[in-house]
Amino acid sequence: MIEIRWHGRGGQGAVTAAKLLAASALREGKNFQAFPEYGPERRGAPVRAFTRISDEPIRTYASVANPDIVVILDPGLIDQVPVTEGLKEDGIVVANYPGSPEELRERLGLGASKVKVYVIDAIEIAGRHLGRGVANTPMLGAVVRASGVVDLEEVLEEVRHYFGEKFSAKMAENNAKAVMAAFDEAREA
Repeated sequence: MIEIRWHGRGGQGAVTAAKLLAASALREGKNFQAFPEYGPERRGAPVRAFTRISDEPIRTYASVANPDIVVILDPGLIDQVPVTEGLKEDGIVVANYPGSPEELRERLGLGASKVKVYVIDAIEIAGRHLGRGVANTPMLGAVVRASGVVDLEEVLEEVRHYFGEKFSAKMAENNAKAVMAAFDEAREA
């Protein structure tokens, strides 16, 4: 089972991203869970969301305490929230971070650990493809690149389906382009 903890702020789409990744796993015939954990329920407040993906039935229903993957949508949370708390020693951090992966590794205090660190500038990618700085779909692409937890094509299909039904075909395709750009541009340390 792969457990993922998403850190963002209300309105950034962390919950939507967690659900889109889970729905992509369903497309592959995998078992999944995706759910939020809210603090003060207001736009801009810290939010955590969780995704579990497994080939076997999932019988755990608690929040993710020891994630395999930590996803950080808002780099401002790095100094406010213990984002790497409980991360497995061979885990992965995927962050919306404009600096280098080595800089983020240092900032997170990961030193010479086995943790892999991936960064993308999700806001820049979203601005380029969506016309506004919403990090969630670019972060999906980076998570797939970093982990391979689901197939990129399944994520693209789910993004096109979700945004096509909810908004428009153009919005769906622009979000798919943001996913692909982040997949291609994610940098590792």
